[in-house]
Amino acid sequence: MEIAAPALITLAGMQLAIAASPGPATVMTIRTSAKQGLRAGLIFAFGLSIAIVIWASAALAGLSLVFQVAPWLQTALRVMGGLFLIWIGIQMFRHAHAPLVAPGEVANQSGMALFRLGVFTNLANPKALAYFAAVFTGILPVNPTLWDAALILAIVFSVELVWYALVALVFAQPSARRAYARAKGWVDRLFGTIVAGLGARIAAG
Repeated sequence: MEIAAPALITLAGMQLAIAASPGPATVMTIRTSAKQGLRAGLIFAFGLSIAIVIWASAALAGLSLVFQVAPWLQTALRVMGGLFLIWIGIQMFRHAHAPLVAPGEVANQSGMALFRLGVFTNLANPKALAYFAAVFTGILPVNPTLWDAALILAIVFSVELVWYALVALVFAQPSARRAYARAKGWVDRLFGTIVAGLGARIAAG
């Protein structure tokens, strides 16, 4: 049984809505792009997109059923994700006073480190956990074929990557980077507080 075109359109629209809604991934994409430039923002966005594919693959494999059988696992994942976001927020706040990376040093930033941070940020994202454990599974075909699964994963990945790449492109512009450089101290403290606050709220349930 092949998934119908209207279902694919619905899936793409819902994925765009969940990606575009404000959250840790958006905050981190804005900060990464404004601080380190477009290359860094795109690598981070790629990491976010891979994490979403992991969540979608888990949903296709029966994530909601696993959580029904072992609800403690969902709680554990939520708490661990919240603690990770708290840690990220604290690091942002602590290093708010640090100067921006010099232009000549941007190319030396570790692409793998940015990629890993993107992956972990979206794996810890509570929106992704809730969406793929509940809403996402509701629009999947009952018995998806391998082609269905591949198409679903491709759509999820593409929507996520395009959206965050656009965010990276906007905030990597020279004017945005100059504005960030002027206000880095309070912006990093604000973003750190937001991310840590989201993490605390998630961890507390």
